[in-house]
Amino acid sequence: MKRFRQFRTDAATRDKYADVQVKASDFIYPYFIVDGENEIQPIHSLKGISRFSIDQLLIDLEETIALGIDKILLFGVIENDLKDEVGSAGYEPDSLVCRAVRQIKKQFPQIIIFTDVCLCEYTSHGHCGLLQGQVIDNDSTLPLLAKIALVHAQAGADFVAPSAMMDGQIEALKNILKANNQTAKVLAYSAKYSSNFYGPFRDAAGSAPSFGDRKSYQMDYRTKHQGLEEIAADIEEGADWIMVKPALAYLDIIQRASVTFPEVPLAAYQVSGEFAMIKAAAAANLLNEELAFLESLTAIKRAGANFIITYYAKDFVRKGL
Repeated sequence: MKRFRQFRTDAATRDKYADVQVKASDFIYPYFIVDGENEIQPIHSLKGISRFSIDQLLIDLEETIALGIDKILLFGVIENDLKDEVGSAGYEPDSLVCRAVRQIKKQFPQIIIFTDVCLCEYTSHGHCGLLQGQVIDNDSTLPLLAKIALVHAQAGADFVAPSAMMDGQIEALKNILKANNQTAKVLAYSAKYSSNFYGPFRDAAGSAPSFGDRKSYQMDYRTKHQGLEEIAADIEEGADWIMVKPALAYLDIIQRASVTFPEVPLAAYQVSGEFAMIKAAAAANLLNEELAFLESLTAIKRAGANFIITYYAKDFVRKGL
């Protein structure tokens, strides 16, 4: 008989044999930014999370840095009257995201900035690419994604992160960055699934599609092998980092990606619905919030993620988890 209970007899023993631990340097913290001044807009579907104007973002970043979190992911949230069919507000050199990046780098040069590159936050129809009728035109979308990435890189972003799930988007971004002598790296949303867990984000970013859904370009969660094939294609096109999104329902994909592509840093996104689900269950006294987040984030890292994008990052460090 093999005896394993000796590894679990008390807290000190369990801590000794715990070989997976989450720390502040593992986190990438998402921020939603808006125009204006003195704006802190609570997001009701994401308890404890707010949209910030740039001046308030800079104040909030002081605490983020003090907590040891040095990586952030920016999403621009613009007014509907600034959106158009081609998402032109996204690739203006003085766009909301570009202005935020410049000011952050001026005040906090040590922060590693990731910027989301997609059309959904900037188009009046809310889809991630250009439309021909009601169908996404993959190839005509690529130059616009590249233009967004270029202005973000020129503003000072360390990573541009294309999330549109257009075929060929990594190659398009790498080509334009190289042609313009930009050193920004590319974090590829390589295995991004069409998920029911995105709802609160679409409320936060104002990016819900005005018709239909995104199943024609985001991955079908019933597939087993396409995720690895998508990741392999992105690496071949030049992706510097790769991502699996969402995280908790896709631990198998995270694990397989980490084993298949060990040389490429792997991020996983604990998305808005995963965050909100734990928050809601804790508010209903159905589970312990701190322990549930500790367990879920540990599981993501145990599966093989090198970095975790999560709205709980600051609370995780604050609470000493």
